[in-house]
Amino acid sequence: MTEPCRCSWANPKNPLYITYHDEEWGVPNHDEVRLFEMLNLEGAQAGLSWETILNKREGYRQAFSGWDAETIARYDETNVAELLTNPAIVRNRLKVAAAINNAKAYLRLREGGLTLDSYLWGHVDGQPIQNQFAHYRLAPTKTALSDQISKDLAKRGFKFVGSTIIYAYLQASGLVNDHALTCFRYQQVKDLRA
Repeated sequence: MTEPCRCSWANPKNPLYITYHDEEWGVPNHDEVRLFEMLNLEGAQAGLSWETILNKREGYRQAFSGWDAETIARYDETNVAELLTNPAIVRNRLKVAAAINNAKAYLRLREGGLTLDSYLWGHVDGQPIQNQFAHYRLAPTKTALSDQISKDLAKRGFKFVGSTIIYAYLQASGLVNDHALTCFRYQQVKDLRA
C-alpha cells in the first residue's frame, strides 16, 4: 500500500511521529488538560527537536501528574530534585521550573475567569486560521498573532512562551492549519473547522 503524502517534517520511521501528524497536529483542540500539556511540551522543546519531546511525552505525563495543574503548582524542591534525575523527561532546571510556574500562572488565569480554551480561541474568533502553503517550509515560524499571545502570556507570568514557541503551539493545537497543501491531512483538518 502506498503511503499518503504527508508534511515533510513527519519522520516516516517513527510511528509516534506519524500518529502525531496524522491524528493530532493541526486538529482543533479544546481539551483543557491537553492545551496545558502542549503549552509546556512546546516550551520544553526549546533548543531541541520535537521528535525528542514526542518520544518523551508519556514520561512527561507520568512525571508531571498527568498535567494536573493544581498538583503541579504544589511541587516543592523535593519534586524538582526528583524531576531533575528523571531520564523520561528533559532534565533542564529552567524548563522544569517553568512547568511548575506555568501551572501557577494557569491557575491564576482560571481564577480570572478564563480557560486556556477560551483565552486562545478568543484570539481567532473561535475559528482556525487556514493557511495555504505548498510546502511546510514556507510556513512562518512566528506571526503577529503569536507575538501578541506570547507577550500577553509573559505578562500573565507564563515562562518559555516566546513567539516561535507560541506559533508552534498554535499549529499543534489546531488554531492554525499549516499542513502543506499537498498533505493528505490539509483538507481533512480544514473540514474540521465546521
